[in-house]
Amino acid sequence: MTEMVHHRIDGPPPEGRDLGLPLLLGPSMGTSLAVWDPQVPALARDRRVIRWDLPGHGGSPADVVDTTPGATTIADLGRLVLALADSLGVDRFDYAGISIGGAVGAWLAVHHPERVASLAMVCSSARFGEPAAWHERAALVRAEGTAPLVEMSATRWFTPSFLESRGFPESGGFPESRAEALINDLRAADPAGYAAGCDALASYDLRGDLARIAVPTLVIAGRDDSATPPTHGRELADGIPGASLVEVAHAAHLANVERPKAVLAALLGHLADTAAEAAPRDDASRHAAGMAVRRAVLGNEHVDRAIARTTDFTAPFQDFITRYAWGEIWTRPGLSRRTRSCITLTALVAHGHHDELGMHVRAALRNGLTPAEIREVLLQTAVYCGVPAANSAFAVADRILREEREG
Repeated sequence: MTEMVHHRIDGPPPEGRDLGLPLLLGPSMGTSLAVWDPQVPALARDRRVIRWDLPGHGGSPADVVDTTPGATTIADLGRLVLALADSLGVDRFDYAGISIGGAVGAWLAVHHPERVASLAMVCSSARFGEPAAWHERAALVRAEGTAPLVEMSATRWFTPSFLESRGFPESGGFPESRAEALINDLRAADPAGYAAGCDALASYDLRGDLARIAVPTLVIAGRDDSATPPTHGRELADGIPGASLVEVAHAAHLANVERPKAVLAALLGHLADTAAEAAPRDDASRHAAGMAVRRAVLGNEHVDRAIARTTDFTAPFQDFITRYAWGEIWTRPGLSRRTRSCITLTALVAHGHHDELGMHVRAALRNGLTPAEIREVLLQTAVYCGVPAANSAFAVADRILREEREG
């Protein structure tokens, strides 16, 4: 066997900068590290992001594990991740993984808690079904390759509307798109490596160990995911002490591809909250934590404009809102970012703060609310804040949502 999985590093160089902990990203079965492309630019803005390929996927050879039928386990994949981190001089890291990638992260959090600072599991599970089904799939792939899995996987990875918008399968393929690239990753996967992944999933059952995960954990589930339905996410969130759960509407198994902004918002919030909880609570750390959350919620462009407009006269106020509103309130773990967005929209409608309302409609989208959910919040305000206030709010929100669609 060779010793190392293929990987890619994004983000600024570490020399002379405090980048915080590196973030390791694990892929889903059948895909390459490119599955994380929608989130990496934002995640890698201020930290090193390290993505890796499963055995036989992307750039990783199959023989980084023992491909003998039934031999590979999730523990083997976890040890490959630790070997990669060791080779890069990474002692402790944040971790996020999709499906089998999330299972690897959970195994690491249970068996090597000193290495994992935080965990995010996207469309993952504590157990991926009956072992027999995975052994049957492994045997099929070893005999016929991955081609027989393409249509089934596409309909599990994406919702019908997402597939229809890309012409699969009726037109015989996708136009150039991220979805097509991921399907091609599956077609190109080494059958021995894919089958080894099936073997790993067949023997994986972490249900009895979930209570041993002691790191801050985020669970993200796609509401239309048939491979790991939302009940799997709820089982993870209920079993892992203190875990948070975000269910993403209109998303199947590759929720981060189908609803990239919602998943990114949840990840950025989770990482910012984890950093804030770990930081000492003095004014400087509150400001740093607040700035991280402010950027995650409002976006870098908005915050950069606000900083550029700061004068000697307004600087104390900018410092105050960064430390207090963002560093004290928005960083608190008691409510999700989605819930805080709903509350904020309601308060701004009630007081008629329309400029702030427009800003926070954009923030709500970034925090994972859909336009339909924003509409429901505004309808609720019509009852409790008054119809004229809601009428003005609908006009503001409609303008912002149009700009977001067209931009």
